[in-house]
Amino acid sequence: MIGELFKLVRPLVHKLDAETAHRLTVAALAAAPPLRPAADDPVLATQAFGLSFPNPVGLAAGFDKHAEAIDGALGLGFGFVEVGGVTPLPQPGNPRPRVFRLPEDGAVINRYGLNSEGMEIVAGRLAKRRARGGIVGVNLGANKDSADRSADYAVLTRRLAPVADFLTINVSSPNTPGLRDLQGEAALDDLITRALEARDEAAQVAGRRTAMLLKIAPDLTLPELDGIVAVARRRGIDGMVVANTTLARPASLRGVAKAETGGLSGRPLRAAATRMLAQTFLRVERQFPLIGVGGIDSAAAASDRIRAGADLVQFYTAMVFEGPGLVKTIKAGLAEEARRAGLTRLSALTGRDANDFAAGKA
Repeated sequence: MIGELFKLVRPLVHKLDAETAHRLTVAALAAAPPLRPAADDPVLATQAFGLSFPNPVGLAAGFDKHAEAIDGALGLGFGFVEVGGVTPLPQPGNPRPRVFRLPEDGAVINRYGLNSEGMEIVAGRLAKRRARGGIVGVNLGANKDSADRSADYAVLTRRLAPVADFLTINVSSPNTPGLRDLQGEAALDDLITRALEARDEAAQVAGRRTAMLLKIAPDLTLPELDGIVAVARRRGIDGMVVANTTLARPASLRGVAKAETGGLSGRPLRAAATRMLAQTFLRVERQFPLIGVGGIDSAAAASDRIRAGADLVQFYTAMVFEGPGLVKTIKAGLAEEARRAGLTRLSALTGRDANDFAAGKA
């Protein structure tokens, strides 16, 4: 039903500029009574970061930036939702226009610049709905004008850990000048150390320990990835998210907006994100779980990410073109694949073909 309705309204929605369409979609999802999706196939149940996910398919950060439509998103059938990025203080982000569709490529370019209503607004919304359940994570970002960006992540962690199931340190957004510099080994070590200390302080008050993840860019060199994984393992991070949008512009792009600056997401990112995920999986050596994101627009793409090393997957851009019915389609395809392989748990496929994907052979 949802898929058919989207097909009817998509031409009208796509007549609007991309950001206006995005805001209207979030507002509609927030205002509508939440749906009650059918129970998930037990084969999809996944354990990660000390949490029990009903299915491994999540809504990626960037869709619900201000935590306005969590229940509506969970009602679409997502196994978890990640809101944000959230910054300590409110900030408007970059001037409009700052979002561009590339329909011929199944892609979007955005340069939002971490527009955020700030952590206090988001914390209030999360606390208000927390009793309703569902696994909710928060993507954390530093303020553009912050004098100490590592301190921003500690402040965010201390405030949001009590009202979230997991937090994601985002040092890979390409739209905040200098933010990706925090992926350097020394800077990252300091940042993670301070964030984990803040998380543990919050746990003393909340009575529970919130999982802390790290989101990286797909544009890293392998030596850079070596350094990041070394820090993550040494400091005891709970997981990694691979990968954010890319600054690369594949020669295959056809959309008229392909020259716009910003992060590219969607189908053209798929191969690079899958390869980076597999390389990360091999380096992590199962010390902690991974979330695969970037260019997932079908059950086959989600399956590739799991076989490359992901325990969970996320998408967002594909909904711009395929609509919310894609959640159900991906879950059905993954469940069918697991049963066809004679598995009782889809998670048995995690990392099965990581070597091939890392080498670009799969």
